[in-house]
Amino acid sequence: MSSLNIAIVGAGIGGLCAAIALRTAGHQVTVYEQAKAFMRVGADINLTPNAVRALDGLGVAAGVRRSAARPTHRISRTWDSGEETSRLPMGDEAERLYGAPQLTIHRADLLAALAEAFPLEHIHFGKRLARAEPLGSGGVSLQFTDGSETAADVVVGADGIHSAVRTAMFGAEQPRFTGVVAYRAVVPATRLAHVPNLQAFTKWWGPEAHSQIVTFPLNQGKDIFIFSTTAQASWHLESWTTQGDVDELRAAYQGFHPDALALLEACDEVLKTALYERDPLPSWVSGSCVLLGDACHPMMPFMAQGAGQAIEDAVVLARCLAAAEEPAAVQAALLAYEAARLPRTSQIQIGSRGNQWLKAGGNADWVYGYDAWTVSAA
Repeated sequence: MSSLNIAIVGAGIGGLCAAIALRTAGHQVTVYEQAKAFMRVGADINLTPNAVRALDGLGVAAGVRRSAARPTHRISRTWDSGEETSRLPMGDEAERLYGAPQLTIHRADLLAALAEAFPLEHIHFGKRLARAEPLGSGGVSLQFTDGSETAADVVVGADGIHSAVRTAMFGAEQPRFTGVVAYRAVVPATRLAHVPNLQAFTKWWGPEAHSQIVTFPLNQGKDIFIFSTTAQASWHLESWTTQGDVDELRAAYQGFHPDALALLEACDEVLKTALYERDPLPSWVSGSCVLLGDACHPMMPFMAQGAGQAIEDAVVLARCLAAAEEPAAVQAALLAYEAARLPRTSQIQIGSRGNQWLKAGGNADWVYGYDAWTVSAA
């Protein structure tokens, strides 16, 4: 079995999934994370069947299911009348169709399940990347802001939307502000007992293109996650940890159905972020550096595929690198990974921007039926 020295920059979902998969394939894997420790921050995550099946193959099924909820359906409703425009059965039916259910989980709980499957001593915290440079003999040199250095045969940039690895590879990006902001909150399900379909993933489609409210269960159904988006040109901060204003949130959705308004009335506090869009990159590979997840295909949230696509990336990358050892084989493997993944993520990235996914029914198989463990990666 081949054994490469692989450095992964970023200990988020995609980075840890890649670390588990690459280590299982026999490689020496070290993860470098700029945070000082794992912290309970970030968004709550909708893991559709394609993502859950990929996670199951990593051997983390029990840990992921420990705190996750299992939505019964995926429902679309109109903002004013509340009419259902689509309803897909999930739960047992999704498991029958796709080999895995839909699960909804807090990002920190998913990270905890992944961290259980990868040795903590191979994760170095407090490592903010300063430079990444190719070595004349092959491989990459990494320098961190604390003055430390390391070298690796392959560097995986899994460091998110503001990726330092991507910047080192291709230069600074120029994302575009969409004029849309997002709010998110978590409330106990007991506060919303009178609202129907609490244990389903429900999307309220508003009167404007990106005006919507999405809810789904968390914590085995004990809590409800509320995510909403609306136009607001005056807010430009892209952060998932900034406090928003509950009264401002409620005012933005006047006229919505009483069931939708009840969701917002239950919120004590909210977080707020501006949403930016990026075009698909033409390439994810430069020398021995490769990107995955938000570092190469950051998405608008409207298809709920951001985390799922990072997880798929990690599995396919590990499969492509499984037998690679010589530099030429490594380069071919990285390009095979790019060829296998870039068309799919680009389609989903553009589709998420358009925000029409399952608004009025449709077939979800092309997204939910994808199997990262068996798809061609030659």
